Amino acid sequence: MSQSRHRAAAPPLEREDSGTFSLGKMITAKPGKTPIQVLHEYGMKTKNIPVYECERSDMQIHVPTFTFRVTVGDITCTGEGTSKKLAKHRAAEAAINILKANASICFAVPDPLMPDPSKQPKNQLNPIGSLQELAIHHGWRLPEYTLSQEGGPAHKREYTTICKLESFMETGKGASKKQAKRNAAEKFLAKFSNISPENHISLTNVVGHSLGCTWHSLRNSPGEKINLLKRSLLSIPNTNYIQLLSEIAKEQGFNITYLDIEELSANGQYQCLAELSTSPITVCHGSGISCSNAQSDAAHNALQYLKIIAERK
Repeated sequence: MSQSRHRAAAPPLEREDSGTFSLGKMITAKPGKTPIQVLHEYGMKTKNIPVYECERSDMQIHVPTFTFRVTVGDITCTGEGTSKKLAKHRAAEAAINILKANASICFAVPDPLMPDPSKQPKNQLNPIGSLQELAIHHGWRLPEYTLSQEGGPAHKREYTTICKLESFMETGKGASKKQAKRNAAEKFLAKFSNISPENHISLTNVVGHSLGCTWHSLRNSPGEKINLLKRSLLSIPNTNYIQLLSEIAKEQGFNITYLDIEELSANGQYQCLAELSTSPITVCHGSGISCSNAQSDAAHNALQYLKIIAERK
C-alpha cells in the first residue's frame, strides 16, 4: 500500500552529453535496479537527492508496520511495509511512477522479510530476522534490543546489546552494534533450536525460567558477593559501586542496563537509571555532577535496595 502527493510539477530533467535524460530509458536499461537505486540515480542527475523520513513505526502488534515518506524535488510520496527497507522501496516506487514517462513499466519490490533459506549460504543467514519471524510464528511479543555498553579504543570498539523477548534476556557482544545484536539473537535461537515449526508453544515452556533472579533466590543465595553485600555498610569512601554491582549481577544471574537521562535534574545534575533484570525488574535512580557520577549513584542506590531485600526473612 502506498500513497503519493504531487505538490508541484516534476523538476525539469537535465541533458547529458548523449542527449535528453530519460528516467524511462534508465529503468529499461537497468531492470535489476531496485526503486531506491533508480530514484537515487535520478536524484543525482537532477540534483534532487531523495530524502527519506520515517513517519510511523508500529511495533505493538505481531506484524510490524512502517511508513516512510520520500521527498525528491517537489514530489512527496509515502509507502508502507513490514520492514523499514520495504516501506522505503514502496515510497520510492510511488515517486518513480509519477516521474517516469512510461507508466506501464513496473518494479518488482523485494520483501526482505521473506528470504529463501535454501538459496542463502549459512554464513549469510540473518539471526535477527529469524528470531523475529519465530516470535511472530508463535505469537510472542517481538524482540527488543537495547545497547547497554560501548567501550574500547577508537580502533577496536566493543558493543554490548541486550535482547529482550517476553520476560527473558540475552546479551551479545561485537565489534559493531549490528554484530552485538546478531550475537544476542543467535543465543536465543540456540535455545529454540529444538522447537518444531508446526508447534505453537509458550515461551516459558522453552526457556524454563526467567533469566533474572527472584527475591526468594536472592535471600537464600550462598553466593560470596551477595553475602558480602549483607555485611557491607555501603558508605566506605572511593568504593567502586558499579564494579560491585556488576560482580553481584554476574554471581546472581541478572543483567544491568544504565540509561542516561538527557534532562538535568531540578538542581542541574546529570541523571541516570539503573535497570536490573531481576524478577520483578528493579529500577533505581541516580544523579551527580557528571554522567559517570550519576551512574555510580544509581549503582549505589541499587546495591542499597538489593541489601534490604536480601536481608529480609
